[in-house]
Amino acid sequence: MQAAPTFSHLLNVCKEVGSSLAREPVARGPTRPEGNFWPFSMVSQGSSPSLLEALSSDFLACKICLEQLRAPKTLPCLHTYCQDCLAQLADGGHLRCPECRENVPVPPAGVGAFKTNFFVNGLLDLVKARAGGDLRAGKPACALCPLMGGASAGGPATARCLDCADDLCQACADGHRCTRQTHTHRVVDLVGYRAGLYDEEARERQAAQCPQHPGEALRFLCQPCSQLLCRECRLDPHLDHPCLPLAEAVRARRPGLEELLAGVDKSLAELEAARMVEKEALACLREQVARVGAQVEEAAEGVLRALLAQKKEVLGQLRAHMEAAEEAARERLGELESREQVARAAAAFARRVLSLGHEAEILSLEGAIAQRLQQLQGFPWMPGPSPCLLPQVELHPGLRDKNCQLLWLSFEKQQPQKDSGKDGAGSQEGEETQKRREDGARAPKEDRAPTPQKDGSQTPNVERAQTPKEGRSQMPQEDGGAQTGGRSNKKRKFKGRLKSISREPSPAPGPNLEDSGLLPKPIFSCSFPTRMPGDKRSPRITGLCPFGPREILVADEQNRALKRFSLNGDYKGAVPVPEGCSPCSVAALQGAVAFSAGARLYLISPDGEVQWRRALSLSQASHAVAAMPSGDRVAVSVSGHVEVYNMEGSLATRFIPGGKANRGLRALVFLTTSPQGNFVGSDWQQNSVVVCDGLGQVIGEYGGPGLHGCQPGSVSVDKKGYIFLTLREVNKVVILDPKGSLLGDFLTAYHGLEKPRVTTMVDGRYLVVSLSNGTIHIFRVRSPDS
Repeated sequence: MQAAPTFSHLLNVCKEVGSSLAREPVARGPTRPEGNFWPFSMVSQGSSPSLLEALSSDFLACKICLEQLRAPKTLPCLHTYCQDCLAQLADGGHLRCPECRENVPVPPAGVGAFKTNFFVNGLLDLVKARAGGDLRAGKPACALCPLMGGASAGGPATARCLDCADDLCQACADGHRCTRQTHTHRVVDLVGYRAGLYDEEARERQAAQCPQHPGEALRFLCQPCSQLLCRECRLDPHLDHPCLPLAEAVRARRPGLEELLAGVDKSLAELEAARMVEKEALACLREQVARVGAQVEEAAEGVLRALLAQKKEVLGQLRAHMEAAEEAARERLGELESREQVARAAAAFARRVLSLGHEAEILSLEGAIAQRLQQLQGFPWMPGPSPCLLPQVELHPGLRDKNCQLLWLSFEKQQPQKDSGKDGAGSQEGEETQKRREDGARAPKEDRAPTPQKDGSQTPNVERAQTPKEGRSQMPQEDGGAQTGGRSNKKRKFKGRLKSISREPSPAPGPNLEDSGLLPKPIFSCSFPTRMPGDKRSPRITGLCPFGPREILVADEQNRALKRFSLNGDYKGAVPVPEGCSPCSVAALQGAVAFSAGARLYLISPDGEVQWRRALSLSQASHAVAAMPSGDRVAVSVSGHVEVYNMEGSLATRFIPGGKANRGLRALVFLTTSPQGNFVGSDWQQNSVVVCDGLGQVIGEYGGPGLHGCQPGSVSVDKKGYIFLTLREVNKVVILDPKGSLLGDFLTAYHGLEKPRVTTMVDGRYLVVSLSNGTIHIFRVRSPDS
């Protein structure tokens, strides 16, 4: 048990404290210590903006309650929070830091035993002093007038002593500068202090207050306890402990902290360097991926161009061979026909003479007839064997080999960057790398074979696009279930689906983009009917397409007509159609019009002359038609796949969206193309909207709750690739991004929609919508950046 201190020891301590106070002429706070070492902050002299930033930013806000710190406590990870907020986080003697997620043990005495952040307390005192006083009730009162027997509330303050931290009236401020103990104090005007002009000086003169003894400044450091003490704490439990003034303690401990700080700075520099290296590696990888991707695109396009050139050459040879064979056959047929006529005429004449002539007449002509018949019998009837050269196509063996890969990837470890003085070594390594690549290119095919999987399938090193050969080889199934049956079946299915249809707003992923100005907006332009005086029935619009500048072409299936209208609703006439044709879907090409009717695809000129027709699958009730962006080809949906024809009527390509795996699983009822060359279709079998490229590779597909249980309807694409999907059952047109993700509603019943049927996009910025009653609405699509 420690002995009680003697009176003489207590007297010596009092003298020590008194002498230290005598050296500090501050009334309520110490003056600036020597050596620019300020207690508790232990930071180097900073500029004014750093202090202003600390006072004005969220540095003094608790990251838990988001309010100004109250009783700030610092965790071992140097993150500071309110004491009450930490008490709420404590669980089972531990708490987890909300910022760095470090697990911190709670002291036995509770969260109050964590270190008190006197640095934050000092900044909070400065903020409170700047905001002190009730400015709405008038100027703050003087703090010295009540102590000197003046007014009870004190006079209006006009100045502030930064050392005493008191507001002073003008008289007290003048007297403050004249006394022996306070003539060195810094007295400033109160308005400038409230404006923050003297924050740096106030901070330098600020003294931390003892939490145990209010009003007493912390002046000593107990070395054994490492605890800050005021003079009251110094005289009570720490009387026998060796203590140092704060300035001396800071000078003694600052080098150790600076050394640790230098070590941390070194680690930070290493982390920064590592981060920069990682960023450079990632940037290098991005550049290489972009470079390799461009090379792959260029190589694939080159292969396709070469293949298409060979295709054109072979087809040209085939046509030339056929034309030559037809010409030779026509000559032989003409010669045979002439000989046949001569023989028939002589035989007919001989039969008449034998049947109708008298004996004398027969005998008189007997010699001539016998001579002619003998001449005909000896005449060579056949002109010789006709040359019959049947063409056969020979394919390269690699085209039949499923494991043949024209493109593959090889991965090599990235070499560290060398110094500039080692360029020769770097170039040598580059030559070795190039040599390895050439060796890999010459490697046998079995070395490049895909890696077999557990299920027996083979996974190639890199995904390759579907080749035109593969796309053309995907023939639809004759008995596929896509779009089979008559209109009565569709009506029964539709009645069954009405129970699951929802009329709630379309769900949009992430934040609500509909009100954020990030989506295109509709602007109503005009509305007009499509029934003309010569129509015998109410219009039934089944197809729309742009036709010339600011014009549309309307397919009226009920009246068997293709009507032309301007975007203002003016009737421009009609495009004649073949007799008995009821156009369903329509598309305008360069100087021609393509439309589907029944199970046929027609291409006609603007004056109605049929250029060619093609038979389509009978298993589909209707066929969607769309023009390619180039205007020289037309696409048509046939039994779940897409066929593309050129202006001569030849089949250019055929593909199934998603490849062979989706054969018989697609039913594209509506089809359109984007300016980027992609295809967008409404798949009624998968109940989704599918986006694919020209080779059938699926780019995106949406079949989520935004369809409200409806079958997707007509689709249109604007110049930026946004997709506009019609949902007839809920009177909506929703918008999707170019990859098929739902963005929100574009048109609703609020815009006058009543059972919309088909849509089209004119000039990339006018959306044309046809209704079931034959009315057409036109909306201008306003882009977000317009």
